[in-house]
Amino acid sequence: MYPTIIKRLIDFLAAFVGLLIISPLFLILIISLYFINNRKPFFYQTRTGKHGKLFTIIKFKTMTDATDADNVLLPPIQRVTKVGTFCRKFSLDEIPQLINIIKGDMSLVGPRPLLPRYLPLYSEEQNRRHLVMPGITGWAQINGRNTINWEQKFKLDVYYVEHQTFALDIKILLKTVQKVLGRKDINNSADVNMPEFTGTNK
Repeated sequence: MYPTIIKRLIDFLAAFVGLLIISPLFLILIISLYFINNRKPFFYQTRTGKHGKLFTIIKFKTMTDATDADNVLLPPIQRVTKVGTFCRKFSLDEIPQLINIIKGDMSLVGPRPLLPRYLPLYSEEQNRRHLVMPGITGWAQINGRNTINWEQKFKLDVYYVEHQTFALDIKILLKTVQKVLGRKDINNSADVNMPEFTGTNK
């Protein structure tokens, strides 16, 4: 009952109330990024949700669209703005995903939603991560995040699918706050990103 009914109710209420409480900060970031990023405060991208359903994730846009003479995007380290760096440092770029939660695309807690092009690359076991709603934070995020490889991350995602409870969700949320404030297990360098998943770790 918790995963199917109670969790969705908690997600909706928490996201709605959360947006109301942080609305001043939300508006400040929107206005700042609107002018910094050429009237584009948000970043939109298609991600994979529950049961493989595609949805559009919403995040604050932390990088400009600056290109070189050949119209090729500059390296991330050259495109991240000062406000973007600040947002990444405290995971503020994730705030707009509360809208995704209200819409029913995501949950507060669950495996992070990944790119659709990875779908054919998952093993049958790894694909089980899509049996639950994707989340803003999850079991993998508090157990390594960018410091672990894809295989380890997917094992943690599947563990969550098999063990999700209200108590575990509360533990994940509290650990997330602790890690964000303590800057643990998180790599925020603009030029360092999680490598592409190629299916080789299946």
